[in-house]
Amino acid sequence: MSRRKTERLLNLVICLLATRRPLSAEQIRQAVPGYDPDNDEAFQRMFERDKNELREIGIPIEVHKDPWEDDPGYRIVREAYELPEITLEPDEAAVIGLAAQVWQRASLAEAAGGALLKLTAGGVHADLAESPLELRVDTRDPAFPALWEAVRDRRAVAFDYRSAGSESVLRRTVEPWGVVSRRGRWYLAGHDRDRGAARVFRLSRITGAVSTLGRPGAFTVPEGLDLRAMVGYQELPNERVALVRVRKGSCLGLRHAAQAVRTGPGEWDEAEVTFADPERLAGWLASLGSDAVVVDPPDAREAVIRRLKGALQ
Repeated sequence: MSRRKTERLLNLVICLLATRRPLSAEQIRQAVPGYDPDNDEAFQRMFERDKNELREIGIPIEVHKDPWEDDPGYRIVREAYELPEITLEPDEAAVIGLAAQVWQRASLAEAAGGALLKLTAGGVHADLAESPLELRVDTRDPAFPALWEAVRDRRAVAFDYRSAGSESVLRRTVEPWGVVSRRGRWYLAGHDRDRGAARVFRLSRITGAVSTLGRPGAFTVPEGLDLRAMVGYQELPNERVALVRVRKGSCLGLRHAAQAVRTGPGEWDEAEVTFADPERLAGWLASLGSDAVVVDPPDAREAVIRRLKGALQ
């Protein structure tokens, strides 16, 4: 949505909230910046679109017909627009606080923090400072924010996807139903438009940016859909072992996670690291820079090289 349109819709909401009596379309046209003052047909089309879009996101615009007036009037009743008082039991507030803590260091940290701030302002106590629980969700997959927003808005997406065990990258167009975490990996479940069937995609195999298509609310999620069951039925790859050369005196975390570490040639040690997804392994090893070098298998080595070339570009 363009900045000009966003400002016009916001001004329309403010105008209809502030008025004590219904306003005609012509009065709205004069009061709200952004409407064409000269072209009646263009104004009517734009005003109808704006009303529909505001109603789609839940803003109740009422229409009043006065028998003494030719044109209907419009307004937003404040009581219908405002949220009711938020009342939560202590255990309910604790669950919300825990959910916000889960996202504290992930890509939804800002949204989670804003939600807690609003609850606190409304008198809801959801502080977990004394809680013994310490949960974190890792959402470092670059595609996650765009896919989460598309799921929320019910908008189709398109992205380039590398299939398991293949170097070929294909364009996929998907109606996203949900994003699910399983065994430390994130998956997108949805309807693949090109194949006409439900599919699951691992986020770490999405390459490049995710594009949104069409308008919000373009599709509906099937009733009774079990996203976790969809992801659970997907066949996960078997774990393998990667041989990684590690510079002496460095990469303590990798050494701790490795199955075995032995002395290697020169300034290097050799570590055996288990992995299932080459792309996920590459994201970890690429962050270690020149202190870690993948020797084998070839697909894991190539995945690290792709990551480093992408960072260089």
